[in-house]
Amino acid sequence: MPKPSNEQKKLNATEQRNLDVEISFIEGVVRRAPEDIEALQILGDDYTRRGRFEEGLGVDETLAKLRPDDSLVHFNLACSLALTGQFERAIHSLNQALDLGYRDFKWLAKDPDLETLRKHPLYKQIRAKLRSLRDETR
Repeated sequence: MPKPSNEQKKLNATEQRNLDVEISFIEGVVRRAPEDIEALQILGDDYTRRGRFEEGLGVDETLAKLRPDDSLVHFNLACSLALTGQFERAIHSLNQALDLGYRDFKWLAKDPDLETLRKHPLYKQIRAKLRSLRDETR
């Protein structure tokens, strides 16, 4: 089981309760409007912050179906896949994000949700792609 993200570790009991209240509220919004992109994005982020990685993954998979050409959606999906130990799928989603124009290379290099993925042998593909993309922008 992956360890909680750094952000999730920082939550104190009050913050956890507040996040749980927000999750309950946003779940209600999503039940009434299952294609509300903004509500889904908030819910996915909240699930991840709370350490509910499988549920966050489900939300990110839904978002990827609703927004197949959104680079940030695919980046977030890669994060959820990495947090659930699905490294091959995470690499695929990260490649999709880069192909669709994701260019926040600094965040990609330090996002704590991708920490385990960056240590995986398959991540060499991403490093090579990043070098190529950096060369293109020069």
